[in-house]
Amino acid sequence: MRSVTVDAGAREGRGVLYRWPSVLGLVAAGLQFAAGVERESVAITLCVAALCYLGAAAWGRPWIAWAGIAGGSVVVVVSEVAGLVWWGGVGGAAGALVVVGVVTGASRPVLTAQTVALLGYGSLAVTALFLAPRLGLALAGLALMAHAAWDLRHYLRDEVVPRSLAEFCVLLDVPLGIGAVVVAVA
Repeated sequence: MRSVTVDAGAREGRGVLYRWPSVLGLVAAGLQFAAGVERESVAITLCVAALCYLGAAAWGRPWIAWAGIAGGSVVVVVSEVAGLVWWGGVGGAAGALVVVGVVTGASRPVLTAQTVALLGYGSLAVTALFLAPRLGLALAGLALMAHAAWDLRHYLRDEVVPRSLAEFCVLLDVPLGIGAVVVAVA
Protein backbone atom coordinates (compact mmCIF):
# COMPACT_ATOMS: atom_id res chain seq x y z
CA MET A 1 0.00 0.00 0.00
CA ARG A 2 2.78 2.41 0.86
CA SER A 3 4.55 1.84 -2.47
CA VAL A 4 1.37 2.81 -4.35
CA THR A 5 1.37 6.18 -2.55
CA VAL A 6 5.03 6.73 -3.36
CA ASP A 7 4.51 5.71 -6.98
CA ALA A 8 1.50 8.01 -7.33
CA GLY A 9 3.52 10.88 -5.87
CA ALA A 10 6.40 10.15 -8.20
CA ARG A 11 4.06 10.08 -11.20
CA GLU A 12 2.55 13.37 -10.13
CA GLY A 13 6.00 14.94 -9.82
CA ARG A 14 6.95 13.72 -13.28
CA GLY A 15 3.69 15.17 -14.59
CA VAL A 16 4.71 18.64 -13.47
CA LEU A 17 8.15 18.18 -15.02
CA TYR A 18 6.54 16.85 -18.19
CA ARG A 19 4.53 20.07 -18.45
CA TRP A 20 7.55 22.37 -18.12
CA PRO A 21 6.80 24.11 -21.44
CA SER A 22 3.34 25.08 -20.15
CA VAL A 23 4.80 26.42 -16.92
CA LEU A 24 7.49 28.31 -18.83
CA GLY A 25 4.90 29.83 -21.18
CA LEU A 26 2.72 30.97 -18.29
CA VAL A 27 5.76 32.44 -16.51
CA ALA A 28 6.77 34.31 -19.68
CA ALA A 29 3.23 35.68 -20.05
CA GLY A 30 3.24 36.68 -16.37
CA LEU A 31 6.54 38.49 -16.74
CA GLN A 32 5.17 40.46 -19.67
CA PHE A 33 2.11 41.37 -17.61
CA ALA A 34 4.37 42.50 -14.78
CA ALA A 35 6.35 44.68 -17.19
CA GLY A 36 3.12 46.19 -18.54
CA VAL A 37 1.07 44.99 -21.47
CA GLU A 38 1.45 47.32 -24.43
CA ARG A 39 1.01 46.93 -28.15
CA GLU A 40 4.71 47.09 -28.99
CA SER A 41 5.69 44.25 -26.65
CA VAL A 42 2.76 42.11 -27.80
CA ALA A 43 3.64 42.80 -31.45
CA ILE A 44 7.28 41.88 -30.83
CA THR A 45 6.23 38.64 -29.12
CA LEU A 46 4.08 37.74 -32.10
CA CYS A 47 6.80 38.47 -34.67
CA VAL A 48 9.53 36.65 -32.77
CA ALA A 49 7.24 33.63 -32.41
CA ALA A 50 6.58 33.53 -36.14
CA LEU A 51 10.29 34.01 -36.84
CA CYS A 52 11.11 30.98 -34.65
CA TYR A 53 8.86 28.79 -36.78
CA LEU A 54 10.37 30.12 -40.00
CA GLY A 55 13.88 29.47 -38.67
CA ALA A 56 13.05 25.86 -37.87
CA ALA A 57 11.53 25.40 -41.33
CA ALA A 58 14.44 27.08 -43.13
CA TRP A 59 17.10 25.00 -41.39
CA GLY A 60 15.00 21.84 -41.34
CA ARG A 61 15.80 21.41 -37.65
CA PRO A 62 12.94 21.68 -35.13
CA TRP A 63 15.22 22.58 -32.21
CA ILE A 64 16.24 25.77 -34.02
CA ALA A 65 12.86 27.19 -32.97
CA TRP A 66 13.98 27.28 -29.32
CA ALA A 67 17.20 29.05 -30.32
CA GLY A 68 15.06 31.38 -32.41
CA ILE A 69 13.57 32.93 -29.29
CA ALA A 70 16.98 34.28 -28.32
CA GLY A 71 17.92 34.95 -31.93
CA GLY A 72 14.73 36.87 -32.66
CA SER A 73 15.16 38.88 -29.48
CA VAL A 74 18.71 39.77 -30.51
CA VAL A 75 17.44 40.85 -33.94
CA VAL A 76 14.93 43.20 -32.27
CA VAL A 77 17.51 44.73 -29.92
CA VAL A 78 20.25 45.07 -32.54
CA SER A 79 17.80 46.67 -34.97
CA GLU A 80 16.82 49.29 -32.43
CA VAL A 81 20.41 49.93 -31.34
CA ALA A 82 21.32 50.40 -35.02
CA GLY A 83 18.56 53.00 -35.33
CA LEU A 84 16.22 50.80 -37.38
CA VAL A 85 12.66 49.89 -36.59
CA TRP A 86 12.62 46.45 -34.94
CA TRP A 87 10.16 45.05 -37.44
CA GLY A 88 12.52 45.99 -40.27
CA GLY A 89 15.17 43.84 -38.62
CA VAL A 90 12.69 40.99 -38.24
CA GLY A 91 11.80 41.35 -41.93
CA GLY A 92 15.46 41.25 -42.89
CA ALA A 93 16.06 38.17 -40.76
CA ALA A 94 13.00 36.53 -42.30
CA GLY A 95 14.31 37.24 -45.79
CA ALA A 96 17.68 35.76 -44.86
CA LEU A 97 15.97 32.65 -43.47
CA VAL A 98 13.99 32.18 -46.67
CA VAL A 99 17.24 32.36 -48.66
CA VAL A 100 18.84 29.83 -46.29
CA GLY A 101 15.85 27.54 -46.72
CA VAL A 102 15.98 27.71 -50.50
CA VAL A 103 19.76 27.22 -50.64
CA THR A 104 19.77 24.31 -48.20
CA GLY A 105 16.85 22.58 -49.90
CA ALA A 106 14.28 22.95 -47.13
CA SER A 107 10.88 21.50 -47.84
CA ARG A 108 9.23 24.07 -50.13
CA PRO A 109 5.69 23.53 -48.82
CA VAL A 110 6.85 23.89 -45.21
CA LEU A 111 9.05 26.90 -45.95
CA THR A 112 6.23 28.54 -47.91
CA ALA A 113 3.67 27.93 -45.16
CA GLN A 114 5.95 29.39 -42.49
CA THR A 115 6.83 32.38 -44.68
CA VAL A 116 3.16 33.11 -45.35
CA ALA A 117 2.42 32.75 -41.63
CA LEU A 118 5.18 35.20 -40.72
CA LEU A 119 3.95 37.66 -43.35
CA GLY A 120 0.37 37.37 -42.08
CA TYR A 121 1.06 37.59 -38.37
CA GLY A 122 3.84 40.12 -38.90
CA SER A 123 1.56 42.34 -40.99
CA LEU A 124 -1.06 42.31 -38.25
CA ALA A 125 1.58 43.09 -35.62
CA VAL A 126 3.02 46.01 -37.58
CA THR A 127 -0.45 47.32 -38.45
CA ALA A 128 -1.22 47.35 -34.72
CA LEU A 129 1.65 49.78 -34.21
CA PHE A 130 0.07 52.35 -36.52
CA LEU A 131 -3.42 52.26 -35.04
CA ALA A 132 -4.70 54.17 -32.05
CA PRO A 133 -3.02 52.68 -28.95
CA ARG A 134 -6.03 50.80 -27.56
CA LEU A 135 -7.16 49.55 -30.96
CA GLY A 136 -3.60 48.52 -31.80
CA LEU A 137 -3.26 46.65 -28.52
CA ALA A 138 -6.53 44.82 -29.14
CA LEU A 139 -5.43 43.86 -32.68
CA ALA A 140 -2.03 42.66 -31.45
CA GLY A 141 -3.74 40.62 -28.72
CA LEU A 142 -6.21 39.05 -31.15
CA ALA A 143 -3.40 38.25 -33.60
CA LEU A 144 -1.39 36.66 -30.79
CA MET A 145 -4.38 34.51 -29.82
CA ALA A 146 -4.74 33.52 -33.48
CA HIS A 147 -1.09 32.49 -33.45
CA ALA A 148 -1.97 30.09 -30.64
CA ALA A 149 -4.10 28.20 -33.17
CA TRP A 150 -0.99 27.93 -35.37
CA ASP A 151 0.92 26.64 -32.34
CA LEU A 152 -1.79 24.09 -31.59
CA ARG A 153 -1.78 22.85 -35.19
CA HIS A 154 1.96 22.23 -34.96
CA TYR A 155 1.66 20.65 -31.54
CA LEU A 156 -1.02 18.21 -32.69
CA ARG A 157 0.81 17.32 -35.89
CA ASP A 158 4.23 17.27 -34.19
CA GLU A 159 5.85 19.01 -37.13
CA VAL A 160 8.26 21.86 -37.91
CA VAL A 161 8.97 22.79 -34.27
CA PRO A 162 9.33 20.62 -31.16
CA ARG A 163 6.06 19.94 -29.40
CA SER A 164 7.58 21.54 -26.32
CA LEU A 165 7.98 24.86 -28.15
CA ALA A 166 4.45 24.74 -29.57
CA GLU A 167 3.10 24.00 -26.07
CA PHE A 168 5.16 26.86 -24.60
CA CYS A 169 3.83 29.23 -27.26
CA VAL A 170 0.19 28.32 -26.69
CA LEU A 171 0.54 29.03 -22.97
CA LEU A 172 2.27 32.32 -23.72
CA ASP A 173 0.08 33.47 -26.60
CA VAL A 174 -3.37 32.81 -25.14
CA PRO A 175 -3.01 34.49 -21.72
CA LEU A 176 -0.97 37.38 -23.11
CA GLY A 177 -3.39 37.86 -26.02
CA ILE A 178 -6.42 37.78 -23.74
CA GLY A 179 -4.71 40.15 -21.32
CA ALA A 180 -3.90 42.57 -24.14
CA VAL A 181 -7.51 42.62 -25.30
CA VAL A 182 -8.79 43.09 -21.74
CA VAL A 183 -6.38 45.97 -21.12
CA ALA A 184 -7.32 47.52 -24.46
CA VAL A 185 -11.06 47.52 -23.76
CA ALA A 186 -10.83 48.42 -20.07
